[in-house]
Amino acid sequence: MSERSPMRDLILSRRHFLAALAAGGATTVATALGADALAAQPNATPVPEEPAAQGAEGATNQGAANVPMNETAYLPVRRPPKPGATPRLSAADRDALEHQIHCMCGCSLDVYTCRTTDFSCGVSPAMHADVIGLVEGGHSADEIIAAFRETYGERVLMSPVKEGFNWAGYVAPFAALGAGAIVVATHIRRWGHRAAAVAAAAPAVGRAPVVAGVDATPEELARIDAAVRRDDA
Repeated sequence: MSERSPMRDLILSRRHFLAALAAGGATTVATALGADALAAQPNATPVPEEPAAQGAEGATNQGAANVPMNETAYLPVRRPPKPGATPRLSAADRDALEHQIHCMCGCSLDVYTCRTTDFSCGVSPAMHADVIGLVEGGHSADEIIAAFRETYGERVLMSPVKEGFNWAGYVAPFAALGAGAIVVATHIRRWGHRAAAVAAAAPAVGRAPVVAGVDATPEELARIDAAVRRDDA
């Protein structure tokens, strides 16, 4: 019985390794081909996918500020056109006007911003159509703002009109701030005068006594005072 040489064992081991590697590669290729074939079958079960992000149609009840949208908040704002009416506002002026009008869908945006960013909103396009109708009817910017205020009330404006109680709301914070500054300055001035008076009335500490008619430096007066004290002792 012949002995097996180490070299032969090494060759056989390498052959086994290469054979196992080839078998594994064939299995991987077969698996991939089987998956492709299954996907090509018309009745193959589709692979479930992750739910897609909610699109514009799915956001019908959500406003631009992620708040519930109220599609019933729209109220028509119509005025008869003026005789021989021609538009008094350009497209840029109209857009600037819409920045002053609050979209009533429930968001915190103006009509222009809401209709150009939140395409699920149905209120801002309707309000925009009313603005166009009033512009084509020859109405001015102030008249259009007044028409929207009459229909919706003060809440339709992005910022309150500076009149009446609204004007007081604008002025009151600044008036209170100015009054507070005056009070603080008055107290600081009083504290300064009081501190100066206390400092003037307090006795001098560490200062040599001042003797009338004597021309001497504070150091000389201090030495004289010390000598007098020693003699008294």
